[in-house]
Amino acid sequence: MLIGLIGAPNKGKSTLFSAMTMNDVGIANYPFTTINPNLGVAYANMECAEKRIGVKCNPRNSTCAGGIRHIPINVVDVAGLVDDASSGKGMGNQFLNDAVAADALLVVVDISGKTDRSGNPCEDCDPSEDIAMVKREMAKWLFGILKKHMPAMYKREDSMPLLADIFNGIHVDMSIVKDVMDLLSLPKTRINWRDAEITEFSAAIIEKAKPLLVVANKSDAPGADNNFELLSKKYTGKIIPTSAAVELALRKAAQKGIIDYSPGSRSFRILNEEIDAQQKAALSYMKSFISSKGTNVQEAVDYSAFSMLNNIVVYPVEDENKYTDHFGNILPDAILIKKGSTAMDLARTIHTDIAKNMLYAIDAITKRRLAKDYVLQDNDIIKIVSAIKPK
Repeated sequence: MLIGLIGAPNKGKSTLFSAMTMNDVGIANYPFTTINPNLGVAYANMECAEKRIGVKCNPRNSTCAGGIRHIPINVVDVAGLVDDASSGKGMGNQFLNDAVAADALLVVVDISGKTDRSGNPCEDCDPSEDIAMVKREMAKWLFGILKKHMPAMYKREDSMPLLADIFNGIHVDMSIVKDVMDLLSLPKTRINWRDAEITEFSAAIIEKAKPLLVVANKSDAPGADNNFELLSKKYTGKIIPTSAAVELALRKAAQKGIIDYSPGSRSFRILNEEIDAQQKAALSYMKSFISSKGTNVQEAVDYSAFSMLNNIVVYPVEDENKYTDHFGNILPDAILIKKGSTAMDLARTIHTDIAKNMLYAIDAITKRRLAKDYVLQDNDIIKIVSAIKPK
């Protein structure tokens, strides 16, 4: 799973990326600080299934603290997007190629209204323009790809395989493509759509295939509250106000042992009382800020993993009585899997041979035998019974 941070330059994307992943990247108050995409790992938080079994877990693919399982997800911070990026302006097609690889996109806007669509300083700029620009440029980019392939598709009676190749390359499921074609009554043989049809199709695909979460960053800045209210009236989708700068400062202070802070918490405890007056003042401000508003950076990560991408968490085990793998690790792996997935789908994530030779599954809590088509539930602990085991 890959989450993409996108948006115009100088909106705090790189700061947000660093706050999510604790990776050091270039952060500066000018456009195009990020040239190449930054890759890192953030952690989605979910109450661990150890509470269900009353035994402390021993994670392998994730971590657990205080009964909360921290599940890794990949994050990419891509170069800033500007008007006409689809025509090569700014970082242009590099941005768009990096962006479409993501399963879900977080559009980062400056809710303080102090940067324009190009990332330059301004007064009272409208953050909603950034959202419209991102959608428009992504749709125009897709238009260009499809337009280029129209002659080749028109030559083939069955154009769908070529169309599938295009969308496989940009990580879009063909079921979505077919649904949009049906919705717009577009022909599927000897495809040679008019420009207006390609435009409408491209916009609809971006809307359906690349879910967007608007991250209203710099929520600690003056004027942010008023701008957030105005943006909420213009944009009907999900918006989460964040302060990446405060979150990053808190995580760095925790990393240095100055405070005890858990990402997403509304409070922290000072561990080092020997800090200077300036540090104390900064911590006092941040403590007041998160108690009233929160940085909401962790909320953005969790919303992306669970709500946008519709995932649940499942724990596969080999011993349904001890809840362990063959090394004796208790609840070793927390697997993110789409809601509605079956026991067979879980088997496929473990090993193709196990799935191929799967007999049935077992609910480790109830010890009940489950069919291959059993629909997994959040926090299930499941043993897959197969005729063979992987080498």
